Amino acid sequence: MTQRQGTISVQTSDIFPIIKKWLYSEHDIFLRELISNATDAITKRATLARTRNEEIPTGEIKVEINKTAKTIVISDNGIGMTEAEVEKYIAQLAFSGAEEFVKKMKDAGGDKNQDIIGKFGLGFYSAFMVAKKVELETLSMEPKAIPTKWTCEGDTDYVFSDANKTDVGTTITLHINEEGEEFLSEFKVSDILKKFCDFMPYAITIRDTERTEKPKKEDGTIDEKAEEVAVAARKINETLPLWKKDPKEITDEEYKQFFSSQFPLDGEPLFWIHLKVDHPFTLEGILYFPKLNPNKPFNESNIKLYSKQVFVSDNVKSIIPDFLALLKGCIDSTDIPLNVSRSSLQGDPNIKRISNYVVKKVADALKILAKNERERYETIWNDISLFMKYGVVSEPKFDDAIRDKIIFKNSQDKYMTLAEYREAIPATFKEKMKELVIYFEKGKSDVSLKKQLLEEGIQTIETDDHIDPHFMQHLEVSGKDKETWKFSSVDAEISNLLASENTTEDDIKVEELFKKVLGSSADSANQSANENENESNEEKSTIDPTVLATGNDIEISKLKNASSPAYFKIDEQMKRFAKMTASMGQAGAAAFPLKKTLVINPGNALIQNALKIHLKGDREELVGKICHYVEDLATISSEGLKSEDKEQFVQRSQDLIQELTSFAL
Repeated sequence: MTQRQGTISVQTSDIFPIIKKWLYSEHDIFLRELISNATDAITKRATLARTRNEEIPTGEIKVEINKTAKTIVISDNGIGMTEAEVEKYIAQLAFSGAEEFVKKMKDAGGDKNQDIIGKFGLGFYSAFMVAKKVELETLSMEPKAIPTKWTCEGDTDYVFSDANKTDVGTTITLHINEEGEEFLSEFKVSDILKKFCDFMPYAITIRDTERTEKPKKEDGTIDEKAEEVAVAARKINETLPLWKKDPKEITDEEYKQFFSSQFPLDGEPLFWIHLKVDHPFTLEGILYFPKLNPNKPFNESNIKLYSKQVFVSDNVKSIIPDFLALLKGCIDSTDIPLNVSRSSLQGDPNIKRISNYVVKKVADALKILAKNERERYETIWNDISLFMKYGVVSEPKFDDAIRDKIIFKNSQDKYMTLAEYREAIPATFKEKMKELVIYFEKGKSDVSLKKQLLEEGIQTIETDDHIDPHFMQHLEVSGKDKETWKFSSVDAEISNLLASENTTEDDIKVEELFKKVLGSSADSANQSANENENESNEEKSTIDPTVLATGNDIEISKLKNASSPAYFKIDEQMKRFAKMTASMGQAGAAAFPLKKTLVINPGNALIQNALKIHLKGDREELVGKICHYVEDLATISSEGLKSEDKEQFVQRSQDLIQELTSFAL
């Protein structure tokens, strides 16, 4: 047997330990790197064969594991290499690149964040992370080529020897070291290949050469009497991913099936976008809009990044803006720069172009949906509203495209855009509400106020307590196309819109009554208590203001519609400031408690009756109960009673009803 020894002409003798140490954090990359190299070899053979008008076999990659021999064999039927090519591309060029890599590593002080890895062709040598010896047998597709074998045991010496290989292609045998024995598991290797090579363009099969099984009969049942035979190799990948196909030829069912295969724990997607562009960069992929599950924790690894159908990463923050992280799917591009481990992105102008393209495609799809399928758009709004509003706030290009497509539920539970809201303002209120949008906080605002405005033809929009405060603030400070918006809550604006008459003497008495009973602050309540103590026994009030004091301001506003006896009002700017501090944590929120104002409607029948009883002067205890009940009703109509207040409310309600029913006896 003819042998020829060689030595790699590099100065760094410790190159292998450094490579192993650097790549150890991603020790499974050796499989995807070697499979990627095999794929490239098959593609090169196919390309060259077309120029020569030669027929070649279908490309395939085989992975075989032998736990006893402690080997992993990876073979392909690609272009192959001559001995000279092995020495040039494997023994010299790759190692010279490796030496440069090590030098750069030392210059960078070993900082793994330095942008140096990935430029030196180290993929093949990732095999030495798990192998103590690597054997490469290859036969070039060139006419009369002679097969050759290259062996290296993890140092700078290598040996060329004769090989018996008869099929064009390359076979790499890894003799696994002690640290890498976990990779001698068929399940482990299969799992890695499924993750990283699931969509490689050529069939990949895997087989445990030691595993046997009973053969099957012609009818498909197992022949229990027969001797066991070696298991057949099984294919682990889909060679043509859905994103490579023509969108016009893909059915909705195929899109849904693909989504289910990638995200099996998710329900059916709402809709999807098929990405395809080849200039000025290449990009293919499918992005899905999933149905949001509020009970499921948010996962940032929803979009899988591929390069030439090889899985790279599920961390796509450099490519996909944060607001699109709610989407799910796959993106494949050859123009994204990758490091040797194919798992982190490097700065490149194409990244920004790709990001802008994805944002534009998503915005275009949503605009078309909103325009052509408004009913469907409204149906899925609850699932897409969060990311759309977040996108408007955080991404200027998305804001420009989508702002006028944002919709809200109005007072009649119908959806409308802000432009449609403005158009729906009654003529009599056009001037007052020129820039104004009145919002209703879901679960917090007083429903009766919304109804009163609706009776006058004025709509309110329903908002949440999470993204909408930021969205409204954004629109107020960043007007587009000379649009000016001012958002204000229903409780802050209703008196400005529906106040109907001038204040009368009786109205002033109503205000004085409620301030006396409820107190505008604890101090005023205590002051009232002292005053009561000085009164004569005949005139002394039975109301205990120290118990009834609420700490809220009280004012009157005679509304056009008198159906609601009272409501709570909070200054709009104070409310927003409180929300901002609340978002900083509980301590911040507690430092800025909201000051609420109880607004009494003196035109309401219940309020007028309370005043009449008060003026008679013989049932002040009943008057106090009515005033408290009015306050309780206003609280219930807005944010609701706190747990500690419910018991008092129940007791006061029982006392009031008991006293009122006694009059009928």
